[in-house]
Amino acid sequence: MNLKTLTLTLRSDRPVEASASKLRGFFATRFNEYALLHQHIDVDKLLYKYPRIQYKILEGEAIVLGIEEGAEVLKEIYDKYDEINLGESAYTIVERGITIKEAEFGISEEILSYEFITPWIALSQQNYQRYVKSKREERRELLRRTLIGNILSASKGLDYVVLDEIRVGIGRLRRRKCELKGTSFIGFLGEFMANFQIPDYMGLGKSVSRGFGTVKRVS
Repeated sequence: MNLKTLTLTLRSDRPVEASASKLRGFFATRFNEYALLHQHIDVDKLLYKYPRIQYKILEGEAIVLGIEEGAEVLKEIYDKYDEINLGESAYTIVERGITIKEAEFGISEEILSYEFITPWIALSQQNYQRYVKSKREERRELLRRTLIGNILSASKGLDYVVLDEIRVGIGRLRRRKCELKGTSFIGFLGEFMANFQIPDYMGLGKSVSRGFGTVKRVS
């Protein structure tokens, strides 16, 4: 299937050092009327579906990905601010880059290579204990099955019906400590392969709206 994506890159007067969670907080507060920006229908009720808007901080730049209706929201608000306030720091926007695509999503006839460019939070605390106690090959198999589950979950959230087997190979992954809502997790950076087309900057796994699990195709 084709997914409409809009990638908004915000170049500021200096490299952004804040987290993607703070970037999400800025947009959620500034444009509270758009539920897709913050995943809440009202104050205490979450919008449970694959996030159509995802926030990233990559190499000092703020990047916001809009998918389908999320792309339409970003079109409406992308130029309605001149700075972004992230915690105690304010960054003046000096350039906005916008890329709009019809991106392929779904089963591929060929095996494609990808890289996690932000930590992929693959394991719950329960699965992490199992991971720690497992041998090397068992760990790889646990991560492989988890990644298949993440792709299936994203597919369901985007109304794509998977009719063929998803095949995944785990490449070299390195662990990275990360924190989410005050809780420490182990994330993974590195490569994987799959017979599945995934648009650049889309997230897999937990907390993709806050920038985790960001995927990019590699040659």
